[in-house]
Amino acid sequence: MTEEPRKDPHNLPPPERASGDASYAEAYAAGYGEGLRESLKELLQHASRGHTATELRILVESRLARVPEDVELKRKSLLNPPRRTAWNSWLRPPAPPTAGTAPAASPPELPTFVPGSSYLFREERPRLGPRFVATIAAQHAGGVWVSSSDPPDPHLLIGKWLTVRPSARPSGNGNAPGGGPGEVAGRIQEATGPGGLLVYLDTLEMFLTEHGSETTLKFATWLGGWAKENRSTAVVSVDPGAFSEQDRRRLQRAFNILA
Repeated sequence: MTEEPRKDPHNLPPPERASGDASYAEAYAAGYGEGLRESLKELLQHASRGHTATELRILVESRLARVPEDVELKRKSLLNPPRRTAWNSWLRPPAPPTAGTAPAASPPELPTFVPGSSYLFREERPRLGPRFVATIAAQHAGGVWVSSSDPPDPHLLIGKWLTVRPSARPSGNGNAPGGGPGEVAGRIQEATGPGGLLVYLDTLEMFLTEHGSETTLKFATWLGGWAKENRSTAVVSVDPGAFSEQDRRRLQRAFNILA
């Protein structure tokens, strides 16, 4: 019987590197670093707007409570493209589950209401923004609805609302047409009074198309400052994909609560 030659341990080929593990570690580290940067930037934004220590604690606790939800949404967005939902789908009650089927997942958690704050809901279709407005409307003395569509529920807001349309056509509810950012800002100032005003707006993409990014971003910055100065609330729904990366960062800095 022929004996196999012994292998010299000093001349053995190096073991293959687990390239999959290395790729996983690099991707994990990159995501971890990006998460830290976003969290610290958001905290700096809140601190720069003059919030008290109590308000900062409430904001941070609210953000921490949404971390599992944000992670799950991010995971789903990476696995599947986002589905477009109907504008007023949040108004329809969920269908009762049939026998043998699991109950529908609970809707995403809304942010904590903080008087004098501005909220930016980053969503392709207005859904969570209007839902949030419905939950806090009763805590304000009046409301202004700035949208290309009328409120789905005429009794949603206390007081009056303003409908903004691309062209100067009378709106169905009797209000005068809106126009550009300057006219909208003037109408908001006219409606501001004691007790706090609630403003909902989902026309930034329209402003961006008709008036350019600089005017639109200046209006967003003004709106965030107006909410703080008047102890009022601004709620904005916007598709972040409509803005460039640089303009998107500037837009987010105009609001002290991102959702």
